[in-house]
Amino acid sequence: MSESTRPRSLSFGEEAAAYERGRPSYPPEAIDWLLPPGAHTVLDLGAGTGKLTIRLAERGLDVIAVDPIPEMLEVLSTSLPDIPALLGTAEEIPLPDDSVDSVLVAQAWHWFDADRAVAEIARVLRPGGRLGLVWNTRDERMGWVKDLGRIIGHEDHALEQKVTLPEPFAAVERAHFEWTSYLTPQALVDLVASRSYCITSPAEVRTRTLDEVRELLRTHPALANTTGLALPYVTVGIRATLG
Repeated sequence: MSESTRPRSLSFGEEAAAYERGRPSYPPEAIDWLLPPGAHTVLDLGAGTGKLTIRLAERGLDVIAVDPIPEMLEVLSTSLPDIPALLGTAEEIPLPDDSVDSVLVAQAWHWFDADRAVAEIARVLRPGGRLGLVWNTRDERMGWVKDLGRIIGHEDHALEQKVTLPEPFAAVERAHFEWTSYLTPQALVDLVASRSYCITSPAEVRTRTLDEVRELLRTHPALANTTGLALPYVTVGIRATLG
């Protein structure tokens, strides 16, 4: 990871449980699109608590999870005890050369030192292997989701256009997938609590932000007195092949 983002990226360990409770998974069609045909061994890089890892394991793939935060890997290993969970970073991946068919990065690329990460990922990928990046972004076209963005910050829907994958990667492609995550009101609070800016904010700012989210849940006509929320997402994917 880059030195400028290191403190915020490592802050997730303080809210690993909230991260697991609140963060969404990924739509199957996006995972299908990211994986290369015939992939068998897949590295989930920056795996966190295993939101993507579990979807890969369900497909019968040999999955290896790597993350720099012990608390996140502890949560992952509790739910996925048979998956190798290794401490490491994108800049120093604890795997041998030419050892995986695909490297997937979910919600984490912006924390990496991109130049060093590209070199390391190319090292561990087998020839012709694929790198896949994926992000969930809230679809703020819906009224209450836009109101949530005013409280916690709007999503960057041009994110994928800012990411470039240099040589030795080629044939870079981009895709969007619209879907809906269903969660409880408390899980929405956990989602906000697990955001790095919220974790690293002063206590009074963090408390005020979470109180405003709870007030939105209490007062918005689409949310008040409901036990289940439908949160729309646009999942952004980028894939590239090792040349």
